[in-house]
Amino acid sequence: MMKSSLVILLTSFLFSQEYTYTKPSKDGTGKYFLGREISTIMGHMGAPWLDRSSREKEERPDLVIEALNLDRTKIVADFGAGSGYFTHRIASKCSLVYAVDIQKEMLVLNKKKMEEKNIKNVIFTLGAEKNTNLPKESIDYLIMVDVYHELEFPYEIMRDIYSVLKNNGKVVLVEYKQEDPRIMIKPLHKMSVKQIRKEMEYSGFELSQSYKKLPRQHMLFFNKK
Repeated sequence: MMKSSLVILLTSFLFSQEYTYTKPSKDGTGKYFLGREISTIMGHMGAPWLDRSSREKEERPDLVIEALNLDRTKIVADFGAGSGYFTHRIASKCSLVYAVDIQKEMLVLNKKKMEEKNIKNVIFTLGAEKNTNLPKESIDYLIMVDVYHELEFPYEIMRDIYSVLKNNGKVVLVEYKQEDPRIMIKPLHKMSVKQIRKEMEYSGFELSQSYKKLPRQHMLFFNKK
């Protein structure tokens, strides 16, 4: 019994992360990870902005789907799926999609959209602050579109993601380009390639591909180290 408790304690210590805290800036939480202030989360009331008609021209989601190069054998997790803007696009290209979100309201919106489109290969999963609640070693691609910067516990989530990916699975991050001041997005909702790589490498991943055709966002593919 004592040995089991010690193993649990050591595992908790090894896979936990110290964060630093200060007074929050505008749109920030005051919580820092590797020098970056974590942004506040966009609530479900912001769903109409996710589904805005101008998004196709502004962000070219068609190129995101093309770059994934999916086929009917692939299992994909749409992490931070929101109202399903990417869920239905992904579902038409692969065998199964896990639509994961921490907000129940977003999952309700997503499910309604999939029903309207008669899409049936989606499993809706309520995530947690430190866990994806996905089955272990089951995912070929896990994609986050404008989500990573909002993760309250990025290290813990990424370590859990490490465990749910297949050995050759990939994490795909799409984030607004911090390096481009012309992109009118709140500063804490933008990230640089340098910062993304720093955090992902710290969590056990390595950059394998950078897709550079998106007009406003980075699209970075990461493998397990």
